[in-house]
Amino acid sequence: MAQDGSAVRVGQLADLPAGEALRVTTVSPPVAVFRTEDGELYAIDDTCTHQDASLADGWLEGCEVECPLHASRFDLRTGAVDAPPAKVGVRTHVLTLTDGEIWLTPSAEAPNLPPGVRA
Repeated sequence: MAQDGSAVRVGQLADLPAGEALRVTTVSPPVAVFRTEDGELYAIDDTCTHQDASLADGWLEGCEVECPLHASRFDLRTGAVDAPPAKVGVRTHVLTLTDGEIWLTPSAEAPNLPPGVRA
């Protein structure tokens, strides 16, 4: 687990189709990596800040993901929440693409996790 700011290999870009997401569990808390329909890559904390739900399982539309439980939406670029019931955003993380491989550098900030969930 890379909690020291070092990069973690996520996988091959070719294995992440446009409009899809994957959950990275080699970091704690898990991170969701998204590839938009436009081919852009984004990484945010995978856990909704309202309740324990995987954002990688949510609905991707443009640069937003909608939580599969209660429809809060998070901006993939900033992590900001723009629809209740979630009230706080999620962290964003740095992704690097090198020779067709996706690398994740986890944020050093503290995560905003829902009540009862620990990193």
